[in-house]
Amino acid sequence: MARTFLLQPDEAAPSRLTLDYAGDLNAQQHAAATTGPGAVLVLAGAGTGKTRTLVYRVAYLVETGTPPEEIVLLTFTRRAAREMLGRASALLDGRCERVQGGTFHAFCAQILRRFAPCLGLPHGFTLLDASDAADVLDLLRTRAGLDKTAKRFPKKGTLQSVVSAARNKDADVAETLAERYPHFATHAEAVAEIAAAYAVYKRDHGLVDYDDLLLLTLQLFDEHPEVKALVASGIRHVLVDEYQDTNPAQARLVEAFASVHGNAMAVGDDAQSIYRFRGADFANIFGFPERFPGARLLKLEENYRSTQPVLDLANRLLAQATRRYDKTLFTTQKPTGERPAVVAARDDRTEARFVVQMILQQREAGVPLARMAVLFRSAFHSFELELELARRGVPFVKFGGMKLAEAAHIKDVVAHLKLAENPRDAPAWLRVLQLLPGIGARTADGIAAWTTGGSTEPYTLPENAPKLRKHVHRLEALMALLRALQAPGLSVVQQVEAVLAYYAPILKDRYAEDFPKREQDLEHFAGLADGFRSRAAFVEALALDPIELTALNVEAEVHDEPPLVLSTVHSAKGLEFDTVFVIHLLDGYLPSAYALASADDLDEELRLLYVAATRAETNLFLSYPVAQYRRFAGDVLTKPSRFLAPLGPDVLEPMQLVETSAPPLPPPTTPALPRPPRTLKPVSPLPSGDADANLPF
Repeated sequence: MARTFLLQPDEAAPSRLTLDYAGDLNAQQHAAATTGPGAVLVLAGAGTGKTRTLVYRVAYLVETGTPPEEIVLLTFTRRAAREMLGRASALLDGRCERVQGGTFHAFCAQILRRFAPCLGLPHGFTLLDASDAADVLDLLRTRAGLDKTAKRFPKKGTLQSVVSAARNKDADVAETLAERYPHFATHAEAVAEIAAAYAVYKRDHGLVDYDDLLLLTLQLFDEHPEVKALVASGIRHVLVDEYQDTNPAQARLVEAFASVHGNAMAVGDDAQSIYRFRGADFANIFGFPERFPGARLLKLEENYRSTQPVLDLANRLLAQATRRYDKTLFTTQKPTGERPAVVAARDDRTEARFVVQMILQQREAGVPLARMAVLFRSAFHSFELELELARRGVPFVKFGGMKLAEAAHIKDVVAHLKLAENPRDAPAWLRVLQLLPGIGARTADGIAAWTTGGSTEPYTLPENAPKLRKHVHRLEALMALLRALQAPGLSVVQQVEAVLAYYAPILKDRYAEDFPKREQDLEHFAGLADGFRSRAAFVEALALDPIELTALNVEAEVHDEPPLVLSTVHSAKGLEFDTVFVIHLLDGYLPSAYALASADDLDEELRLLYVAATRAETNLFLSYPVAQYRRFAGDVLTKPSRFLAPLGPDVLEPMQLVETSAPPLPPPTTPALPRPPRTLKPVSPLPSGDADANLPF
């Protein structure tokens, strides 16, 4: 019998390449995009072209013989995955469209849909978002009589947070409760019982929550090694974006996906790991070489966003971290520029007036409002600034707003679609039934229990139910709608329109004060359904990657120009602006008072300031009030952020405010400079009449 030899695809055949990788990329990007097989950790500093490198990596793998469908690109938003794969397709051809891409949760959902019976799940399980999960926990809390305890019991949002955190960290519920909400520690046993009941409830009703997508996939792999081998054998290369934001389960999944071929590329920046409160584990990026022995370490350090003075400050900030990978950001594009300025303002009001006046000066100099941002540690830090912006008539938008899929009227409509997909979805029944006049939580719970019991045909009413007689017409209309949604050939848009027609009178009755605005939201929602091939895909997409309902586009339509951006640092990650102001840099604010006792927590606060600083392209201003009014204490002196003092005058320039109505402010606590500091024009008194009269626009 003739011997056979399996010839592996040639993963580095330059003769096949059509793109000029060396010419299109810098040396570090080129090394990462064209590296050979195996495990690779790419440390990508802020603004160093991480996305470009990943796009070229995908193109390179396809060009050198890797079947596109055997490449998996995992990101934290579907939009990021679509953007990368779209750019890769533009570079090459349609082959890159066959690359598998999306979020960890979406990719795991595909796996679970395929192998659901292995875990005793129905193929058509319903996916619960965080709000739905909280509603189920609230139902279980009420059933247990814990909504009327003598001592205050955690509400549904707190329960959901505790249960989710415990599962993501593989920790005990009582331990998580004690860590996050110590004032509820006496209820630890009851909370643990609710968490256990929650797991049973989900299983009985064919429900899977957001955390389950990751954890059930790991369970599937642990209990069925043959499934793990089958999935991993189809993944020739796994690429992970923003690896520093992965949680322990996601790190284990990457390892599982690469378990057959061993090709894993993790791209991330330890200096931008700022989401521990969401379950991200800073240790993952340091533990990558341990998970993948022999992994290569590559760096991206050439920055294309900021001036060198901004990068010098960012590098100096990172030098303060107790645990870090060594890397130094530099730029050949913008080697010169103004040093970042530090501003010691008299008080909160003066700080706000400085920021607004500087914004107006920058706008006069040609920088659009939308190319400027004011960043802060917590949302309440901007309250004084918001008042000042309103007084001066400066339009702004504040990031971190409501998600469209979390708005009550949207969730009402989605609940009907969920029921059409899964008649056993008890939380959806509870929501839909309580929209009907006269049906409260107890009656809805009874109907839902009967409907999901499986003893009758879906979407039919019990024949002998005296208590339902007064509701029968409304209930029959609901059931008729749900049956109509089962008609073959109906597009997703047609199904949504049918639900909206049924829901219209409910909307006007339930949200009488602002239903016209909500109607506009629903019109937008109906448009989102276009392009989805199935109702299940549409409902799942809403739960996996909620569409953000920010005011940015709305404001841009109302005003002559897009507005100024106010944002927490967490919400600003991934954005960039010409000019950035970071305000309220005080000990207790940034770093947060809750972080002062832990070196790891302080490091994360330091990384927050690093992320804030590296959003700036040209101008960076750091400010703090010298004094603040505190309730019961009056005016007190503050302490500047401990992160400022080590920066030094070579990277941080004091800016002295000169007011016409008050003596000069004390200089910031940095050494004297060899040349005079920059000064700001005197802060003008607020106009006594029309706030818009003195504005330059």
